[in-house]
Order: sequence, then C-alpha cells, then structure tokens
Amino acid sequence: MSKIKLALDVAEDLRSLAGSIEALVKAIEANEEKPAAEETVTLEKVRAVLAEKTQSGKQAAVKALITKYGANKLTDIDPSSYKELLKEAEVL
Repeated sequence: MSKIKLALDVAEDLRSLAGSIEALVKAIEANEEKPAAEETVTLEKVRAVLAEKTQSGKQAAVKALITKYGANKLTDIDPSSYKELLKEAEVL
C-alpha cells in the first residue's frame, strides 16, 4: 500500500471516530438527568424532627435551637429558615 492510501485511510478513520464521539455526546446529553428540584422543607417536617429529638431527651437543645432563630415557638420561625433549622436539628 502506498503512503498516500494509508494517510487517506487514517483520515477516514478519524472522521468516523469524530462522528462516533459526537453521537456519544448527544446521547449523553439526551439521557442526562435534570437537576432535581430542591426539596421544600415544611413546618410539619421540621416539627416531626424536633419532636423526635425532644422525645429522645434533647428538649433543652431543641428549645435553644428555636430561640437561636429568634422565636419562642416553632411557628414563630420564618419559613425561609426551615431548611437550615432542619439541618441543625438533625445533628442534635
């Protein structure tokens, strides 16, 4: 085989490889999962976790956590703080 024929074969193989890579990328993009919507933390969820902590003997820590958020009771806490509050409560 001549060197020109070999070079043309290599060029054709590279084009084929590029096409395969492009098809693979498109398939991955099509199957890629969309980011999950951020879970909304509800008052009921926070209340359940805090109740569990209270029942396990951590009543003082739960009360301190509620007052940390500037409230005397759970329902006085701003709902935008629920996610952060829940994270802190889960590590009690």
